[in-house]
Amino acid sequence: MSAAIPAALRHPLLAEAGVLHGFGVRGSVIPEGILRPQQVHGAAVARIEAGDGQGLTPAEADAVVSRTAGIPVAVATADCVPILACSEDGYAVAAIHAGWRGLAQGVIEAGIEALGGLSGPGMRLRAVVGPHIGICCYEVDEPVLSALGSRFARDLETASRPSRAGHAYLDLGRLAAAALGRAGVEAGARGVIPDSCTRCGVERFHSYRRDGEAAGRMVHFVGALARP
Repeated sequence: MSAAIPAALRHPLLAEAGVLHGFGVRGSVIPEGILRPQQVHGAAVARIEAGDGQGLTPAEADAVVSRTAGIPVAVATADCVPILACSEDGYAVAAIHAGWRGLAQGVIEAGIEALGGLSGPGMRLRAVVGPHIGICCYEVDEPVLSALGSRFARDLETASRPSRAGHAYLDLGRLAAAALGRAGVEAGARGVIPDSCTRCGVERFHSYRRDGEAAGRMVHFVGALARP
C-alpha cells in the first residue's frame, strides 16, 4: 500500500477569500503551471508578463504579484519566511520570500505595496506567514542584527534573545508580522501557520540550517480568482 501524499498547508484567511493556495511540506504536490521568480535575497517584485503569461518580469525577484487567474505564483524556501497574500475579493495575489536580507531590504513592504496597486484603492489585504525557522533554532551574529536594526529598531528588541557573545536568537516571523503591519495589513487580516519551525519539524519540513546543501525546498503557491 503506497503512502499518502502529504497535503500543502492551508489557512482560513486565504481560504475564506477563495484563492487557491498552499504552503509546501515534504512531498506535497505542486500545481502545474506555477510561475516562480529566481530568488536572490533582494526586494524586487515580479509580475506576470503581458501576453501569453509564460514568464515573470523581472526574472530575478523575491516577491511576485498577479491578478491572472489560472496561473499560480510561488516562492520556495528552506528556512526563510514565505508569505502568501491576497486582496479580500481574491482577484489579486502575492507570494513573498523573506530571509533576513530581504527583511532588511524591505521585500515584504515592497510586495504588499505592489499587491495593493493591483487590488485597487480601499481594498483590504490578507496575508499569512508560513513555515520558517523559529527563534528556538535561528542564531545570528552582530552583522545580521545591525543590518536589520535600521529598518526594525524597536521591533528587533522584542524579536531577538541574546545568546553567546555577539550573537542572538532571532524571530523572523515576528519581524515579518511587523513589516506586514507597517505595509498596511491590518492585525485581524494577518495569520500564521502555527507550530512550524522548519529546523525542528524534521518529518514535515526541509531546513537548510539543519541539512545544509542536502536540504530540499518547499514551494508555496497562491492563485488569483477569475473575475466573473
